[in-house]
Amino acid sequence: MEIKQLFAGIRSATLLLADGGLYHTQKEYALEVNGQPWGTVSTVVFSVYGLWPDTDYQLRVLDGSEVLACTDLRTAHESVTLNVRRFGAVGDGVHDDTAAIQAAINCCPRDGRVLIPAGRYLVLPLFFRSHVNVELQKGAELLLCTDRSRFPILPGLTQTTDAIRGSAPVDEELNLGSWEGNPLNMFAAMITGVDVEGAVLYGEGTLNGQAPLSDWWVNPKVMRGAFRPRMLFINHCTDFTMQGITVKNSPSWNLHPYFSRQLRFLNLSVQAPANSPNTDGFDPESCTGIQLAGTHFSLGDDCIAIKSGKLYMGAKHRTPCQDIEISHCLMENGHGGVTVGSEMAGGVVNVTVHDCLMRNTDRGLRVKTRRGRGRDGIIDGILFDHVRMEHVGTPFVVNELYFCDPDGRSEYVQSRDPQPVDDRTPRIGQVMFRNVEATGVCCAGYFLGLPEKPIEHVVMENVSIACAADAKPMQPAMAGGVEDCARRGVIAWNVDTIEMKNVSITGQEGEVLECHGVGCVRQ
Repeated sequence: MEIKQLFAGIRSATLLLADGGLYHTQKEYALEVNGQPWGTVSTVVFSVYGLWPDTDYQLRVLDGSEVLACTDLRTAHESVTLNVRRFGAVGDGVHDDTAAIQAAINCCPRDGRVLIPAGRYLVLPLFFRSHVNVELQKGAELLLCTDRSRFPILPGLTQTTDAIRGSAPVDEELNLGSWEGNPLNMFAAMITGVDVEGAVLYGEGTLNGQAPLSDWWVNPKVMRGAFRPRMLFINHCTDFTMQGITVKNSPSWNLHPYFSRQLRFLNLSVQAPANSPNTDGFDPESCTGIQLAGTHFSLGDDCIAIKSGKLYMGAKHRTPCQDIEISHCLMENGHGGVTVGSEMAGGVVNVTVHDCLMRNTDRGLRVKTRRGRGRDGIIDGILFDHVRMEHVGTPFVVNELYFCDPDGRSEYVQSRDPQPVDDRTPRIGQVMFRNVEATGVCCAGYFLGLPEKPIEHVVMENVSIACAADAKPMQPAMAGGVEDCARRGVIAWNVDTIEMKNVSITGQEGEVLECHGVGCVRQ
């Protein structure tokens, strides 16, 4: 058994215990820190709190008296701790504590800690600074104000002074706000970071968006003042870490990294009611270098949705979302487990999802694109490996006729006849599924490519799928001409090459693989 250090902060650490489990460990283990009992370990990714800065620690994982794994770590340097109570925070859930907490963040020196102790703190959006650690201790809950009239707004686009003078740099406009892939005015997120570097948000506390107590979910697609806020929005940030926090009841998307790099999201819990609108769990957009590990999602939309802008942002910035590792996560009750798109005009490449468990989601891996996303909308290098799905409607969906946006049902977007290959045509390269087990499904898979530019390469290796005997008909892919179905095998339209090695599909009615416009099948 191996134990791996994922992150060591100033007073906490996150580790990965590889015992063969996906999200939960195969059994519960005892944990010792520097020879002293420290609790138990029941999840593969776990965190240790209450450590001291600049200190060496040895961690041991035991089964009874047997030491199964051990590791050494050293916590980071801390310059000072600033307790928000000393800045005037009350923590009674009634008094507005925004100014006190923001003052502590603004006054905190490099490598310092802002401590938010147990209590209920009513706040408006808070803004992070570089090289500051904010700890939400156990029992601490930030409550987002429910009055949208008090929120600051992040403007979508602002012309720079250089552009007005005629000596504009490459980026002649400042983009602060975003909504569904477009540069639009949005209310600032509960936790907002712009051009922040080396910040850490950690602890055993909770961010509560209080959306059920507000009107955020009423007419949710209508802009009122600005578009709905996130729980976390980081824009052009680098080396950001979020560890341990519980996030719930978001007004819209929960965690939204935007044009940022070197990001870690570890051992989180992201929760929303099953009927809450657009409460995606984790939506990285045009980001590079992401590690998401040990997170539990249970919400009302896609658990994870990887994006890179709609038409304007994708064409202008051509910044893909890339180099992403998602591991040891539990995804429940959402529309999709891991989704790519539909706003992906800048491309999504090199994504690995491994050692994850999905339960009761509509789909497992869900790729959503359409004509119009453009030639930079490349999806390639997507790997699903060692994933188990339970009662997932359709485990694999790759859909290039997704009917989103006002023109989504137009003849151009939905036509099954070949259209010209031009600057509006997206591309899907290789998508791989290895070591995947899915039980209780409705339809094994649906691959729907464009006739003028088919999906290039689908690989299914060591895949076992069992259809539910009582499966109720569902629409496997949201596109024109796709009928509800139940107990079907893999349905493939317009794919250049499909490789199937050691693939077992049981309980279906009809063929294991139904091909329409498939160039080559290798078995």
